[in-house]
Amino acid sequence: MALGPDALALDEGESMTAANAAIFYASDGYRPGDKGINGRRVAGESFLKGYVRHAEVDEFVILTKSNPEAAEVRELIAQNRPGKGLRAVGLLRPGQIAPCEVLYYPAANIAPESWRRADSGTNAWAICGLTHTTSTQGIMNGLFDLRMAPVMAWDAVICTSNAVQKSVLTQIELIDNHIRHRFRTEPPVRPLFPVIPLGVHTEDFGRDEAARAALRARLGAGEKDVVFVTIARLTPHEKFDPVPIYLSMQAAAKELPPDVKLHVVFCGQFKHDYARKVFAEGAAKLMPDVGYLELDGGSAADRKMTLSGGDVFLFMIDNIQETFGLAPLEGMAAGLPVLGSDWDGLKDTISPDVGFRVTSRMLSPHHMVNESLRFQGGIDDYTQYCAAVSAMTELDMGEMKARILDLALNPDLRARMGRAAQARARSLYDWRAVIPQMQALWAEQGAMRRAAGDAAYRIRGYGLPIGPSPSLLFGSYPTAPLETGKERYVANPDARPLAEVLAVRNYQGLNRIFAEPAQIAAVLEAVKAGSETVEAVSGAIKLAPIVVDRVVIWLLKYDFIRRKGSAD
Repeated sequence: MALGPDALALDEGESMTAANAAIFYASDGYRPGDKGINGRRVAGESFLKGYVRHAEVDEFVILTKSNPEAAEVRELIAQNRPGKGLRAVGLLRPGQIAPCEVLYYPAANIAPESWRRADSGTNAWAICGLTHTTSTQGIMNGLFDLRMAPVMAWDAVICTSNAVQKSVLTQIELIDNHIRHRFRTEPPVRPLFPVIPLGVHTEDFGRDEAARAALRARLGAGEKDVVFVTIARLTPHEKFDPVPIYLSMQAAAKELPPDVKLHVVFCGQFKHDYARKVFAEGAAKLMPDVGYLELDGGSAADRKMTLSGGDVFLFMIDNIQETFGLAPLEGMAAGLPVLGSDWDGLKDTISPDVGFRVTSRMLSPHHMVNESLRFQGGIDDYTQYCAAVSAMTELDMGEMKARILDLALNPDLRARMGRAAQARARSLYDWRAVIPQMQALWAEQGAMRRAAGDAAYRIRGYGLPIGPSPSLLFGSYPTAPLETGKERYVANPDARPLAEVLAVRNYQGLNRIFAEPAQIAAVLEAVKAGSETVEAVSGAIKLAPIVVDRVVIWLLKYDFIRRKGSAD
C-alpha cells in the first residue's frame, strides 16, 4: 500500500479531530541531545517539531508516563506553536486520549500497544506505528508478535520507503505461512502498511558562505577542487564501509586534471576507537591523493560547515541497519547533488535529476542462511550480523568511480542537480508536506475503526494472554485469596509509627510503591476512627475501593490493622 501526497490529501472539511492522533511520548524516542544521537531519535525529534509546527489540530495530545516528559512537550509547543494547548494522558488511562481516534507510536512493533488497548476493546482507538531500523532481532520478533497480538485491520505501520515496505511484507508473509501450516487456518487480517517518508525542516539547512570558506580553508581546497561530504554515524559495521569509497576516490583522482583535487569530509561520531582507526588509517593508506577531514556530528557548527562547504553529498550505504536515510534529505535541502548507493530509502529520495545511485548487489538467500542462524541463535551479536551482511554486499566500484568523475568534472551538472535536489526536498520531504499525509492516514484509520462492527472484541486487563494479572497467574501459590468484602478491621494499638515503617521499608528506593503514602495514611486513620469495612473506609476518605483493598492487605501484612470478624 503505497500512498502518495495526492492519495492522502485530507478531504475538504475533514474534521481536525478525526485527523488528529495522540502521540506516544517517551524522551528516549525524541531527544538525541541528552539521550544520544542515533537515527531513531533524530527522526523522532524532527517529526515532533514538524507535527507541532504543521499539524491542523484543535489540540495536541500525548500519552506519557511522567509529568517531566509532558513538560518537555509543553516547552516544544510554546517555542513552535504558541497558543496551542497540550493535553497529557497517563499510560494507565489510555482511553482518555478521546476524542482522538488514533495513537501514534514511533516504532514498528505496535503489539505492546495493542495489548494495552485490549482492556478497552480492540476498536477503542486505532494504533499507528513507524519503521526505523528493521534488522534487529527485537524488531523481527516484534513483527511476529504483531501477527499474534490483537492488532486490527484499522491499525497501521508506516513504512518509510518502498524498499522497507517490501522487506516488512516479506517477513509478514513468512509469518503468515507459518500460521497456516502450524494452526491449519488462515492468519488474521493484516494492519495497513502504507508508505510515507520521513521529513526534514528544509529551512534549517540553508548554506552559509562564511562556513563554506572555513571548511575549504581547513581542507586547503582550491577553487576547482571538489568536496564530497557525508553526515552519518561513523561505524563501518552499522552504517557504511568507507573502504570502497576510498578506493573509488583514489582511482578517480588519478584521472582528474592536475588543478582539480578531490576531498572527502565525514561529519559524524565514532562509536569506538576501532571505528575511528578504520576510517582514519584507511583514508591515509588507500586514498593518499585525496583530501580527508573528520568533523564532529554532535556539533551544529560542524554540520553547518559540512553542508555549506560541500559540493556533493555522499551517502554510500551498504548496511541493513539503514532503512531510509535522513541525511541525504539534509544535503538536498542545502542544494547539494547526491551520490548515493542504490539502497533502501535512497531509491525513493535520489531521483535521476538530483544525483546518482550506484548499483548495489547482495548474495541470494540460500548463501546467507548461516548469518541468519548465527544471529538468531545468539552466536553473533547485532554488530557482527550487520558487519557480515555488509561484507557480502557489493557496490559497483567501476560505476562509483565513473559517477565521481561525472560530478567532479562538471560544475554545471552539480549546479543543476543541486537546484533540483533543493526543489525536491522542499516539495516532497519537508514536514509541511509529510504531516498532512500522516494526518490523512489517521483519518482513514479512524473511519475504519468506526466501521469495525463485529470485528472488534475486548480482553479484560486481568486476563491478557501475554501478561495476566499476577493474582490470576499465580493464584495457586497462596493459601487463599483475600476477600475484603467479607471482613471487618480494627487498628492495632501497638503498631509501630507508619512513617517509621515506610522509611525502613523504603519503597522509593525502587521508585515504585503500591499506593501513595498519603493514601496509606488516610486508610489507616479511617480504620482508627472506626471505619471497619472497605466500603466504610472508601466512603469516609473518598478513595476507590480497589485502592483501599491494596492498602488494607499491606496494613495487614505489617500488623497495622487486624481482622475483627466476618461482615454479614
